[in-house]
Amino acid sequence: MRRLRTRLAGALVPLLALTLTATACGGSPRAAAAKPTAAADRVEPLTGTPSPELPVTVTSADGRKVTVRQARRIVPLSGSLSEIVFTLGLGGRVVARDITATFRQAAKLPVVTRNHDVSAEGVLSLKPDLVLAETTTGPQEAMDQIREAGVPVLLVDPAQGLGDVGPRIAAVAGALGVPAAGKRLTRRTEDRIAVVRKAVPHERTKPRVAFLYLRGSASVYLIGGRGSGATSLLEAAGAVDAGFESGLTKDFTAITAEALVKAAPDAILVMTKGLESVGGIDGLVKIPGVAQTPAGMDRRVVSVEDGVLLNYGPRTDQVLKSVVAQLYGDDAK
Repeated sequence: MRRLRTRLAGALVPLLALTLTATACGGSPRAAAAKPTAAADRVEPLTGTPSPELPVTVTSADGRKVTVRQARRIVPLSGSLSEIVFTLGLGGRVVARDITATFRQAAKLPVVTRNHDVSAEGVLSLKPDLVLAETTTGPQEAMDQIREAGVPVLLVDPAQGLGDVGPRIAAVAGALGVPAAGKRLTRRTEDRIAVVRKAVPHERTKPRVAFLYLRGSASVYLIGGRGSGATSLLEAAGAVDAGFESGLTKDFTAITAEALVKAAPDAILVMTKGLESVGGIDGLVKIPGVAQTPAGMDRRVVSVEDGVLLNYGPRTDQVLKSVVAQLYGDDAK
């Protein structure tokens, strides 16, 4: 489950675009889809291209000291890390992508993961001078092979919530020799998130929202609990994480009718491709227990594209804005 948590951004299939899709109460997800925002499938780089000041020695999340002497050929091994590099203005130096990097600027880069596992041969064939990865990136043998080839590998702790946005940006910017740009990006991102949070309606009773991970083709149906990564986002949207609050101590637990009834969600948060994989809302309410919840009875579903939902990066304000708009409708400012 640990690797599942950090690979949810692309765990179903690669997406061709990242539109933040709103699914209203009732009707099919496609019929009710909101118009995508113009920048939904793109990242927005900082103005001006920073010039890396290298070499630098930084501390990797695994405690190793990593010396970066140049960063002309960068391989970020997660969609979130790719997003940070591109948004810092250094996307022109990225030579490959992970399958979860689905935004438009990265779309034409070669993919160096297979079923979300890193291909050491694929990475090394591109002669990178820096690899960025998460502590859960694997398999370990592949990561060891990359290090043994002499390539600096910086590991970053996986994102768990809004509090990780700044530290992750700072870690990447520091390794790239552009700490000032990292501070600018962090400030911009946090300011934008703050603006969205101000628009959250202050309801007397906070809506209970359950995060469901769905993969109908593989018969995988999970409900998020402690450590799923959705809690921080839901709380920022003025909601309660129904799975976590109902006492689910694991990051993900197999969905049962009993668990859903206990969680009693007023709305359900899903990834768009996951919702499609079960046949939309009509298929979702057929999952045991869903139809018996307030969310199922009202067909109240919040849907956000897979490749951006839990990234907790420079586009988190867009994700939060989409969740708020879908959750509260006309009541959102």
